[in-house]
Amino acid sequence: MQAIIARNGLETPEPVKAEVKGSVPSWLQGTLLRNGPGLFSVGDSEYNHWFDGLSLIHSFTFSNGEVTYRSKYLKSETYKRNVKADRIVVSEFGTMIYPDPCKNIFSRAMTHFRNIIPDFTDNNLINIIRYGQDYYASSEVNYINQVDPSTLETVGRVNYRNHIALNLATAHPHYDKEGNTYNMGTAIIGLGRPKYIIFKVPGTTSDKDLKKPALRKVQQICSVPFRSTLYPSYFHSFGMTENYVVFVEQPFKLDIVKLATAYFRGVNWGSCLKFDEKDDTFFHVINIKTGKANSLRYHADALVVFHHINAYEDDGHVVFDIIAYKDSNLYNMFYLHNMKKETDNFIEANQEFSPPVFPFHSIDITWVTAQSTSGTFSGMELPGINYDFNARKYRYFYGSRLEWSPHPNKIAKVDIVTKTHVEWRQENCYPSEPVFVASPGAVEEDDGVILSSVVSSDPSISPFLLLLDAKTFEEIARASIPVPVHMDLHGLFIPDTGK
Repeated sequence: MQAIIARNGLETPEPVKAEVKGSVPSWLQGTLLRNGPGLFSVGDSEYNHWFDGLSLIHSFTFSNGEVTYRSKYLKSETYKRNVKADRIVVSEFGTMIYPDPCKNIFSRAMTHFRNIIPDFTDNNLINIIRYGQDYYASSEVNYINQVDPSTLETVGRVNYRNHIALNLATAHPHYDKEGNTYNMGTAIIGLGRPKYIIFKVPGTTSDKDLKKPALRKVQQICSVPFRSTLYPSYFHSFGMTENYVVFVEQPFKLDIVKLATAYFRGVNWGSCLKFDEKDDTFFHVINIKTGKANSLRYHADALVVFHHINAYEDDGHVVFDIIAYKDSNLYNMFYLHNMKKETDNFIEANQEFSPPVFPFHSIDITWVTAQSTSGTFSGMELPGINYDFNARKYRYFYGSRLEWSPHPNKIAKVDIVTKTHVEWRQENCYPSEPVFVASPGAVEEDDGVILSSVVSSDPSISPFLLLLDAKTFEEIARASIPVPVHMDLHGLFIPDTGK
């Protein structure tokens, strides 16, 4: 696996037909979009961290039992600048870039000046999100890039700051049944005290004729002040019930002073994130309708969370499920000098790695009764559910199993009622985050299929799109792709409604 982990991906700009074994359900009509890092070197320059690679977007389109595949690099400003220079010229999370010494003094001085206040990359490599009826490649910065889900062409860049005062925003929003999108961001620089902001983009804001961005009608729901002005909490996702947003203000923090001076100190932005094991984790419960936070804050021991599974209200309680870690070592594992080690050396070097565990936290909305039961299930990440059950009481979630590597070699279905799970695996195969698609008219929560893009370190095994029966977790089909496919992070299924 280490031999292919940071290999540059290849574009397949025109759709290619997959070879299907088994039977793709005739009702499965639509496109699975996937996003992740795909280009790890430009010219003679290389990135330091797996999360720095330039975004490569994939699509798997299902139509009448057939599957077609295509992929294109996101044509961000970062991508275009790097390719034009034939070297990496834009800094990323784990790779700080300095001006070419061959450039003239004025050019170098301007580069240094621009880095007094960092203008982050627009290499949106984490997820595909929807605002209105527009789709965007996203990461966690103030820029997002609109993409055409049919052609994968990059439509244009949007800056959150032109519509709402944000410096950072998550790539994991929530959607309600009316098509509205809810998201969270961080306002570090601007008027007033630094704060976290929860906002809503109405589902009816798209304007394809005049090409006005969906964000033009963004609505701020509320804000939550930092508990420490110079050390905002890092957050990758958040929870949402019918009436509440649950925000975990964790002691995994961004050091603002270090961030502002990172360029001049010769360190990357990733080094500005620090975990304070002696600090508490705060849980904020915010009423979506009123925008008011509950008058009480809930505390727990120090933990790190990247992905929320689900949240819902039950008998006067807010219940939310998360994947938790005891520390922040996960990011360090993804430095490429780590990931390229031979398997035995990798395992030896990362013995202190904190595995993800699936706890639950139950918070009474009126009284401080935060409870935690951890260790129920270990080694699970990239969770997904039947999204029709988002913000509702649910029973199943699906995710990637992590063992010796941060890259999963299994996917699993977890029953949180019986505390049991079933797995799919194949030797030398590495499946992506599982995505659930419900059957038409489904009533049962697990009536549908699981989609996962699978790559292999075995050259005799072509990459394939795996389809599992979500109820039995048995393979019903695989669509082998006749071109290289790269590992990815997150994605979104867009159903073909026939409109």
